[in-house]
Amino acid sequence: MVSVLLVLGLLVAGFVGFNIGGSSTGVAFGPAVGSKLVRKVTAAALFSVFAFIGAWTVGRNVIVTMSEGIVPAAQFTPVAGVGVLFFTGLSLLVSNVYGVPASTSMTAVGAIVGLGLATGSLNEALMFTIVSAWIVAPLIGLIIGAAIGRYAYPQLEARLSFTRLERQLVQIDRSGRFPSVRFNRNASPRDLIGSALVLAIACYMGFSAGASNAANAVAPLVGNGAVSIDQGVLLAVAAISLGGFTIARRTLATVGDGITDLPILAALIVSSVGATIITVLSYYGIPASLAVSTTCCIIGLGWGRASRAVTLTELATPPSESKPGPNLSTGALAAPSTKDEKPAGPTVGELAAGESPTPETSPSVPAIGEEDIEELTAENLFDPAATSRIVILWVLTPSLSVVGSYLLFALLL
Repeated sequence: MVSVLLVLGLLVAGFVGFNIGGSSTGVAFGPAVGSKLVRKVTAAALFSVFAFIGAWTVGRNVIVTMSEGIVPAAQFTPVAGVGVLFFTGLSLLVSNVYGVPASTSMTAVGAIVGLGLATGSLNEALMFTIVSAWIVAPLIGLIIGAAIGRYAYPQLEARLSFTRLERQLVQIDRSGRFPSVRFNRNASPRDLIGSALVLAIACYMGFSAGASNAANAVAPLVGNGAVSIDQGVLLAVAAISLGGFTIARRTLATVGDGITDLPILAALIVSSVGATIITVLSYYGIPASLAVSTTCCIIGLGWGRASRAVTLTELATPPSESKPGPNLSTGALAAPSTKDEKPAGPTVGELAAGESPTPETSPSVPAIGEEDIEELTAENLFDPAATSRIVILWVLTPSLSVVGSYLLFALLL
């Protein structure tokens, strides 16, 4: 019976890791593949390498927390391990059905919390720390995004441009006797710098994904001693890599409907901020959601961009009937610094769709308080109804995981 449960646990862990790889690879390397810096196979290979580095180093701390910190390792019997992994996999199914990137980390922790409540072994002090981090991390992403959007984004937008190359940046020249590697001859020095930045951030995202997500797939198995931490990392990364080389091809091609209207510069900023937040939390052994932190950073970035239409004094002045105050919107990310109808640089969706916008000269950046609020909020980046659904599911999915896990272990097991 134990051997059957072990095999079942390994299969469920592989399923969780497979789906993590399928979604995370597209999020991390979508801009790099869309701008023809690397091919899909190369993106999957790079993601696998950096996910392994993240899981093997920083990710160990998260595995320890989830395998023996939230509840004692002794609570992870073979049956309990399969149950926890089942609810983690179920969260992925729910997120796929509703098209919402639910937090696998939060749901996995929720399943472990249900086990702890049912057995009376929950480490409440640690859970208070984890929940506090879940609240503080998105707020930090929001604040950093707002600061960058208000004070730095327009200058970056004016000085950086991301163009789409017709052929891959790195090519193999077979014209000589022996094949050689060379850069695309049509790539300018500015393209090379921008390409290096896009690729470096993609690899950083892969590192962060491995650091935070490996534990979601194997922590219960490490807790019950079925596998060691080293074996767990190898199992998790193998499953994540398989997902990256297979089902991630679709997400790499489409990049995802949720970010197709996001300028590539904004995508790189929020990726860097989100990955840094999650890497720091992973270093301290705290499982957290990359999707939640990056989304809050997007909201903050858009709000900060829109707030440039007014000064800090005007923002701090309470609205009145005669002066209702500015109507700031996160849609400012889709608006340019000039009166053109399109952003200064291509969006992630344009790169993935193969559209090739014509590079233009860098626009001038108006001072804070001199930009037109109607231009900054010309387009809405977020649909309020869709955003509400995402937030509700982010809260509901881990909550259902806690309740379902508690009922399973309290009443049936």
